[in-house]
Amino acid sequence: MWWRSALFGGLALLGACGFAPLYGPGGPGETLHGQVEIAEPTTENEFDFVSRLETRLGRTAAGPMRLDYAITTRREGLAITADQETQRYNILGEVRYQVTDTTTNVVLSTGRTHSFTSYSATGTTVATTTAARDAEARLMVILADQAVTHLLATAESFLP
Repeated sequence: MWWRSALFGGLALLGACGFAPLYGPGGPGETLHGQVEIAEPTTENEFDFVSRLETRLGRTAAGPMRLDYAITTRREGLAITADQETQRYNILGEVRYQVTDTTTNVVLSTGRTHSFTSYSATGTTVATTTAARDAEARLMVILADQAVTHLLATAESFLP
């Protein structure tokens, strides 16, 4: 039972030091939601990236802030057989982004995030192509989540 007292005491200390929930009233999560216009996607990867951003930040056509991004990916072969056939690939991805004030064109925040996913190239051509596409879609979700986490964590530095 002593742990309950310690837990409630710790929570009280967090409240006293200025800790506030990210998605609580007036928190950065609430303040950014629906306020960031995201650049239109032109590729499948960009579509997956923007779709995840809009899920997390909300969709807006003309917000006070605009997020522009550049996505790069590359494949690396991992498991190579004695016959020189690659059986597994890594897809490495990087996103560079910036948030700009739409009225003044002042850059409010910049960031870079990177990660990777893998897929197996064993089986039919259709199975390998499907696995590769799924890995790319997963990678875009990871990169978007990292970008949103960074924006939310640093939002107090660029929000009014």
